[in-house]
Amino acid sequence: MIDEDLPPKRGDAAGQLSQESLDSYSQHELTARIRLLESEIDRVKAHFSRVAEHRKAADALFSPRETD
Repeated sequence: MIDEDLPPKRGDAAGQLSQESLDSYSQHELTARIRLLESEIDRVKAHFSRVAEHRKAADALFSPRETD
């Protein structure tokens, strides 16, 4: 099968969470969930910034230099 040759697909936890029913959660549980998700968003944004800075540095290092 062709899929066997491909690397394993990463889990999509955010997608799974978006499908979950919230009806059984109390307000306290929902507040805790919001805090956890906001914390995860902050973590992802911080990682994104680090990756962007790394890419910027690599581009500066490996891009052709203009000469006068």
